[in-house]
Amino acid sequence: MAVDISVEKDNGVLKEILKEGEGDEVPAAGCVVKVHYTGTLLDGTKFDSSRDRNEPFSFELGEGRVIKAWEIGTATMKKGEVCVLTCAPKYAYGQGGSPPKIPPNATLKFEIEMLSWTGMDISPDKDGSIEKILLRKGIDATSPNDGALVNVHLVGKCEDKIFEERDVQFNLGEGEDSGIIKGVEIALEKFKNKEHAKLKIKSKYAFGKKGKSEFDIPPDTDVTYEVELQSFEKTPDTWSMDNPQKIEQAKILKEKGTNYFKQNKLTLAIEMYRKIDNYIVYDKLFNDELKIERDNILLATYLNLALCYLKVEKFVDAKDYCNKALEIDANNEKALFRRGQAYLALASPEIAIKDFQEVVKIEPNNSAAVKQISACNNLKKKQLAAERKLYSNIFATKENNENSEKQ
Repeated sequence: MAVDISVEKDNGVLKEILKEGEGDEVPAAGCVVKVHYTGTLLDGTKFDSSRDRNEPFSFELGEGRVIKAWEIGTATMKKGEVCVLTCAPKYAYGQGGSPPKIPPNATLKFEIEMLSWTGMDISPDKDGSIEKILLRKGIDATSPNDGALVNVHLVGKCEDKIFEERDVQFNLGEGEDSGIIKGVEIALEKFKNKEHAKLKIKSKYAFGKKGKSEFDIPPDTDVTYEVELQSFEKTPDTWSMDNPQKIEQAKILKEKGTNYFKQNKLTLAIEMYRKIDNYIVYDKLFNDELKIERDNILLATYLNLALCYLKVEKFVDAKDYCNKALEIDANNEKALFRRGQAYLALASPEIAIKDFQEVVKIEPNNSAAVKQISACNNLKKKQLAAERKLYSNIFATKENNENSEKQ
């Protein structure tokens, strides 16, 4: 029995299922579908067939590369399903037809077999590492933004074995604190309210090289998640905030970053601190009182970021954030000291020692800086000794080669 599947319910696209498909999944916009089809006029005249060419036809759903009836019809098909679509002219080739085979104002029939499809690629690098397959459409047009409070139901699977199923509430960007993998967080930013989707997530956005012993998931293992976005509350956009609200949001993020730092959750701490720039770094309209508060928040944030990056051994980033702090306070002891630590770790003791010496000028009793000056001198001596040894070996080799040539 044919069913009207047109959006306007005008009998423009009638679908009759000849063979039921498998499972519950259907392709969503962005999926690449592969089908076999045969197209005929109402009198049975065949005008095209992929089967006759023995070449399945592939296209990206939602990109307007096929007639409207196909966009509607194939989006309802399960894998292995065979159906007939009866397509009114407005959903096919319209008044002009497609000469010479399809006349004007032609109603067409297509027998279509859904062979397979790949999900929508929503990975940041478009490398197929996060693939989304829609199971149920959302109910509105908005999606959660960074920091939004989301309520989701998760079902995680590895090789069809469920390893976790739960309801969880968290702020986007802080999912790690609730055991949410990065691939799910990235995907949720593209979900609509009440949407239900299956996610195929490569290991780099799942549990990575460590795996997850708690779930018996080995290193470098891909997983799938079924995710339902039950509800969410968006965070206010920066453009909608006045300056006091931006300051308040920066304070909230700074406090979150500090709490994560105390828990040794350095990745989350860095993420919270880095978000502060989005609210207060570019705005030049702060008045005198708010500007002082803004500068104090930025200074503390940059110092904290430098410390975090030192701990995770990203020394160039640590140096860069020390430079940002010194732009606000050129004689800041912590910024100078941490920049010296970064330069020392980058094997640049001749630069690092200058920062530690500046610290001692500002605070002569800073014993830690004095020790670091000694460490810089020791490293310089080791580097000099290594250079001398290298050059002596080079000269010795050169002399031996010259003697050999003379003989």
